[in-house]
Amino acid sequence: MKTIKNLLTMLALMAFTMTTFAQTKVIAHRGYWKTEGSAQNSLRALIKADSINCYGSEFDVWMTADGRLVVNHDAKVDGIVIEEAQSADVFGLKLGNGEYIPALEQYLEMGKSLDTRLIFELKPHENRLREAKAVIDGIMMIERMGLNDRVEYITFSAAALEEFLKYAPKGTPVYYLNGDKTPQELYRMGAAGIDYNLSVLKKHPEWIKECHDLGMKVNVWTVNKEDDMKWCIGQGIDFITTNEPELLQKLLK
Repeated sequence: MKTIKNLLTMLALMAFTMTTFAQTKVIAHRGYWKTEGSAQNSLRALIKADSINCYGSEFDVWMTADGRLVVNHDAKVDGIVIEEAQSADVFGLKLGNGEYIPALEQYLEMGKSLDTRLIFELKPHENRLREAKAVIDGIMMIERMGLNDRVEYITFSAAALEEFLKYAPKGTPVYYLNGDKTPQELYRMGAAGIDYNLSVLKKHPEWIKECHDLGMKVNVWTVNKEDDMKWCIGQGIDFITTNEPELLQKLLK
């Protein structure tokens, strides 16, 4: 009898583990850029994330002074502040792998030929009017390119969060990054879930269950160490954003 009980316990544990692993998906942070010939937020990084079958590839978006949407992480490149610059000056700048900084339209055009989901992060802008325009212009561009069902939106800006929730097509996943709102607050706003730093979720692990009880998803960033990945997997977190997507994939297997 004891042997049967032990066997049943082991089978239950295996079933739980398999279910947890199946739920956790990999998002490449700024694409899969830690490979030869790649760079953060480059077209190559997007292609590489797709080539290893990442669920999603995250990228960062700014709007220039003349209203063009640009894919880059930092607010300033070679001394040029993107938000205050003309697009011609920004598009002439190169990434670490020799590619020119891509326009959002160019980036999305590449994404159309791939399978990985496009995780669109709008950076907080000093000019709030430009930030609001970036939300609307980005949504319109994605709709025009037929990518509504491939894109998820994330942002640190509470104002941009409200704009995405207001203007994005119904059912489009929108997540908040800043870590200062509870799951209940975001649920009432209509967000798809939380996308918080690992330190926030370790401080508030109860938020993971709270999100799931509310039918919301949980993403965590940026998780690069094996022990932290195991903790996130064990907690049943839905998405892990990482600079080490292949390491995470190995753990999930």
